[in-house]
Amino acid sequence: MPRDEAGILSEIKRDYILNKLKEGKRGDGRLTTEFREINIQQNYVPRAAGSAVVKLGKTKVIAGVKIESGEPFPDTPNLGVLTTNVELLPMAFPTFEAGPPNENSIEIARVVDRGIRESKMIDLENLVIEAGKKVWIVFVDINILDYDGNLIDACTLAVLSALKSAIVPGSKEGGKDFLLPIRNLPVSVTMVKIGDNIICDPDLEEEQLSSARITVSTTEDGHLRAMQKGDSGFFTIEEVRKAIKMSSDIGKQIREKYFQ
Repeated sequence: MPRDEAGILSEIKRDYILNKLKEGKRGDGRLTTEFREINIQQNYVPRAAGSAVVKLGKTKVIAGVKIESGEPFPDTPNLGVLTTNVELLPMAFPTFEAGPPNENSIEIARVVDRGIRESKMIDLENLVIEAGKKVWIVFVDINILDYDGNLIDACTLAVLSALKSAIVPGSKEGGKDFLLPIRNLPVSVTMVKIGDNIICDPDLEEEQLSSARITVSTTEDGHLRAMQKGDSGFFTIEEVRKAIKMSSDIGKQIREKYFQ
């Protein structure tokens, strides 16, 4: 994430966070495996096919879904289409600027999209209107409203909530509206490495201190669906295994609490 734009932590704050981690806790009192408070509000935009606002601590994002008919990709004529876009709104953070997508927004969109696509969350085969000619295209637009760390997981939660409630406008093709065909819920868990510590859901200050980032997406069956490493640091094999286990455990908790 935009660590180069986030500013520099004071030495006092840096030492405080590092000392707390030595005690097994974090600057805000959380455990290393503990997410910040999550708040999800579905159907936030009445005219969207599906939408949701998610607050993850002080990070806030909104996802909207638009579903329209169009042509399939030539190499997948029997599948509907999914496209994901992220916009870092200037009001979300002092250095975010309006304009075309930058490398940060592109990375977030790709990681969120990969978790959904590789898990086959949406049954794209059931979004075919006429094979090879017309399918339903699912456009997912994500706007960052407030940035205080861990945009990937906040965006993923918003997209999952928006897609889960999205309506395909079947009436436009002479049929009935129907819910978007959802197969599973690929929850992502982002972790960062600070010293020898692996912590989940980093806030902005923890992102500034971290040397490496890893995002792991899993589904209800516990299977690993996608993984993305970020930043210049490294993870050992054991740390990757720890991250996968942490993601699976936390993903299960999030699904049970917010997606039942």
